[in-house]
Formats: sequence, C-alpha cells, structure tokens
Amino acid sequence: MAQQANHALPEGYQIDHYRIERQLSLGGFSIVYLATERDGRRVAIKEYLPNSLALRGEGEITPSISQEHLGAFRYGMKCFFEEGRALAKLSHPNVVRVLNFFRANETVYMVMEYEEGSTLQEYIQRRQKPVSENFLRNVFTRVLNGLREVHTHKLLHLDLKPSNIYLRGDGTPLLIDFGAARQTLALDTPMLKPMYTPGFASPEHYLRQELGPWSDIYSIGASMYACIALAAPQAADLRQEKDQVVPAMVRWEGKYSDQLLETIDWCLCLNHLYRPQSVFALQKALTETPPPPEAKAEEAPRSWLGSLIGKLRKQETT
Repeated sequence: MAQQANHALPEGYQIDHYRIERQLSLGGFSIVYLATERDGRRVAIKEYLPNSLALRGEGEITPSISQEHLGAFRYGMKCFFEEGRALAKLSHPNVVRVLNFFRANETVYMVMEYEEGSTLQEYIQRRQKPVSENFLRNVFTRVLNGLREVHTHKLLHLDLKPSNIYLRGDGTPLLIDFGAARQTLALDTPMLKPMYTPGFASPEHYLRQELGPWSDIYSIGASMYACIALAAPQAADLRQEKDQVVPAMVRWEGKYSDQLLETIDWCLCLNHLYRPQSVFALQKALTETPPPPEAKAEEAPRSWLGSLIGKLRKQETT
C-alpha cells in the first residue's frame, strides 16, 4: 500500500469518555489530538494509524485495512499498546505522562497529559539564531534526567530530536512521542519504509544493528548540534559513506566551551563503541563546569577527550 495521509477524527467526536477538540500533529505512524475529558481536563490522545498499512478517508471513523496488511497492522498495534503500558509505569517530570490507553475503532489510543508550550524545534525556528550554552546545558541536562529514567525501566526512546522535546511554559523540557514501537514494527515488517528521522537517527538504525542507550545518545548529540547549527547534521548513512559533518569543536571553536563541543562530538561518533555507553556518563560530561575564559586561553594542549575524539574520527573515516 502506498503511503498516504490519513484523515483525522472530526472535531467534537466522542471517543470513550473524551471529546476530540482538534488535531495536534499528523505523522506516518499516528495522529495526535487535543481532547477534553468529562471533567473539563484537557489531554493529548495518540491514535495508532500507520499510513503504510491503513487508510481512513474523509468522514470515516474506522480505518480500512487490507487482508495483506492486517497481520502487520495488528502486530504494530500490539507494540504500540505494550509501549503505552510500559510508559504508564513511568512518573518523571521530564517524561510525558501516560494516563490511559484503550481500544476503539479497530485500533488503539494512548491518553497523555497535555501541557501548554511548544517543541524545541519550534523554539529554534522562531529564534532563528543559535541557542546559548547555558540554554543547551539547562535543557539537555533535564532531558537526560528523563532519558535516564526511561533507560532504567529497560525502555528506549529511539526517535529523539528537537521536535520530540517539548518545552513547557516555564522552559522545562518533556520527552514526547517515543519511537520504539514504530521502530520494532519497521524492523519486523520488511514492506514498511524506515520510520526514523534522517540526521537524528543513529547509524545502527540504518544498519539494523542492535539498538541500545548508545543509540539514543547519538540522537541527543545530533539534537544539540542542530540547536546550534539550526539544521540537522548529515544523515548517519551518508556520513558512513563520506562524513561531511564538521566537528563541533572545529565549527564553533571559541563560541562555546571546548568541554561542551567535545561532548557533542563524542555523542556523534559513528561507531557506537566510541560514544558514551550510558546516560550517566553523558550527564557527567554535560554537567562539568567549563574552565573560565582566562584559564581556557592559557590552556595550550587539547583536553584528553578532545584528543581521543579526534583520533577516533580519523579511524572512522579510514
């Protein structure tokens, strides 16, 4: 089935004990709605509806699924449901809170807390200039707090990028739109096109190698890079053919601390064995206080981490 855009449920539609207010986002795997509970509380509802496997036309409620794709659709629905159930066990201020999940209209829905704010991607686009080092450290330290909790529960995000980091009104970040379910479906269903984002997806995504915390860490590095460059770095598969990503330590030397730039480059190593192997290791690097400007000016030799990353990048390209 060719990929096509599915139509959202109509405004005012009642599903379970929620009223659909409007569509928030539409992707190749799901549709997210703003909805209201009977008590007036607003929530976000994510509907499982991969457009490679199911079609819902205008004015329709139940999607059409061909017999050929029914097995894959049901398998993906099971993955989506299990991911929702696992996320519902998490309670962390930097991870979206899952409140409920239910079946209806031949598919599955995940109900999440809704908060006012915008995505980090929207913030970058509005700003139209690189973010400050303090902003990067403050936001991503909290993002890593949430990601560490996710990994502690033996879960992975697998679709980390600025558009999946939500900034509340007070500026604190929230991890949203986990991609583990759609990644599992794509790996086990050859007919489907990849469901990851070029520039932010790790090399392991493309090579169909084992995914782990190190895969999310690559995406963290790519997201930090994008916050400064205002664009995603080169896609990992293209980097493996001919790496054209200018190291952060070279591109922004003197504009950000060496320690921060080295940390970004560390995350973006193509070989996952050369990256931080845990969120804890990355947190330790990101929360280190950079040296004062006068000390930095006097420091002639490159730091041990910078030297190591430089050697590793040379090995990767030879």
